[in-house]
Amino acid sequence: MARRITVNNEGQAKLFENQYLEMLTKANPFVIWGMYVPILFFLVYKAHIVYKISGPMTGCLFLGGMFYWTFFEYIAHRYLFHLVSENPKMKNISYILHGNHHEYPKDRERLFMPPLPSLILSSTLFLIHYIIFREYTFAFFPGFMLGYLLYASMHYAIHAFEPPFEFMKPLWRNHQMHHYRNENLGFGVSNTFWDTIFGTTFDLRKHKEEPEKAKALKFDK
Repeated sequence: MARRITVNNEGQAKLFENQYLEMLTKANPFVIWGMYVPILFFLVYKAHIVYKISGPMTGCLFLGGMFYWTFFEYIAHRYLFHLVSENPKMKNISYILHGNHHEYPKDRERLFMPPLPSLILSSTLFLIHYIIFREYTFAFFPGFMLGYLLYASMHYAIHAFEPPFEFMKPLWRNHQMHHYRNENLGFGVSNTFWDTIFGTTFDLRKHKEEPEKAKALKFDK
């Protein structure tokens, strides 16, 4: 996605002319958590009770799924959400997925993937992983999806309020600078581990923080 010069601090992008399609592009965090938590509990139950995967193995697979999410998050943000293409259709897809967030960073209704697209995508990913991992997917995938929920919640929090703990400040700074300083750096939202591994962290000696620009990314009260 090419760099968008205009940043609108009010309103939200209109992604579809059809009002019903437009409605399907928005999500409430509580709805998404409420939709997925029962599903994740069911999958873990099925892994442990139905497929007889031991408790320690279930826990290890679950944590492995959470860690795997952090890598998936980085790759998706860097190479899909910020896709560089001259193809108009690909540009439009990139804008719908993420570009609109850079143009309207204070739009709180498009930080979680909406219910219907989210269920379609998560079901597809589950099937792909099931082909590879078979019954172990029932323990692995809930960790992956919890990783997503925590990532989306962290993203929401960064735009909603100041970091509640000192150790979380680098996460806030990383994403805020990704918005106002350079969107080709700082792809991690829930963590900065993969930015460090792949050399896409901000060098604070060269990239200075701008508190006023960071403040402008916050939701209106």
